[in-house]
Amino acid sequence: MSKISIIKRVCIHIRTSVKFLLLLIIGCIFISGIVGFVYKPIYSVTFQGEHIGYIEDKSKLQKRINDYMKNGEGDLVAFVDIEELPTYTMCMLKKGIVTSDEEIFNKIKETGVPYYRYYAITESNEEKFYVATQEEAQKAIDQLKEKNSTNKDKLGIIEKYETELKEFATADTIVSELYEKPVVVARTPIYASSTNLSGRRIDLGISLTTPVKGVITSRFGYRGSGLHTGLDIGGKTGTTIVAAAAGTVTNTSYTSGYGNMVTISHGRGIVTCYAHCNSILVSVGDTVYQGQPIATVGSTGNSSGPHLHLEIRANGIAQNPQNYLY
Repeated sequence: MSKISIIKRVCIHIRTSVKFLLLLIIGCIFISGIVGFVYKPIYSVTFQGEHIGYIEDKSKLQKRINDYMKNGEGDLVAFVDIEELPTYTMCMLKKGIVTSDEEIFNKIKETGVPYYRYYAITESNEEKFYVATQEEAQKAIDQLKEKNSTNKDKLGIIEKYETELKEFATADTIVSELYEKPVVVARTPIYASSTNLSGRRIDLGISLTTPVKGVITSRFGYRGSGLHTGLDIGGKTGTTIVAAAAGTVTNTSYTSGYGNMVTISHGRGIVTCYAHCNSILVSVGDTVYQGQPIATVGSTGNSSGPHLHLEIRANGIAQNPQNYLY
């Protein structure tokens, strides 16, 4: 076979191939045109294992679902929990097919669990009343503080997220039910009414613990400057003074003689007094336990140096502290 014949056959083959390729492309375009004229791309929506309809724009539907989950519907709804989200499958359907965006959204919406946001007013961390907004809760607590309710420091607000709403109370009801009238504590006289100088130890009915460690610098009874109704224990300024027994603080005051002073009533007429303090750590009306810090050693008032002046009184009569301590 001559070289010219080979070239001729190759050209014929190429021309035939090109014609076939052109016919194939034209055919594809024609078929695509027919399909595009009759069919359109659309999304099939499956939810909880069931086909629930068709939509054209899956992004639009999913955004609507996301917004509903984030914000819910209604003033008190914080968010909505939808456990399972739909899946989308693209397919080609005849152009006459009807989409059902609203119906699909409503079916998904029906499975959502709304969580409501509201506020609980607490007393000692126990939920007492419920209101719709934080502003309402704060308003009720502010009113109780203005009335100096004795439980004002025990009140708080908790933000709640629940699937069921509680019954809401008005501010007037909350204030009326939670208000506790301040207790007026009678102040114990600062000075002892008399002094037990017999040396006899009376039964106080309570056990005492040492309020501060240190060296006794002045004892109970008569001394050079006159009658001493307590016991002086020397110590460094700032040393912690603790309650000798459990009781109620009935006096925290300053006088030129005793300086800063704390008085604690232990019941049955028994009182302990702690004088010349540098600082006082408790307030009138406080309930203290035995060993609780109540003040610090100082040299306030009529004092020649830092020390604790301790007095024990039984029905106003000063007793010798060394009959019970040190």
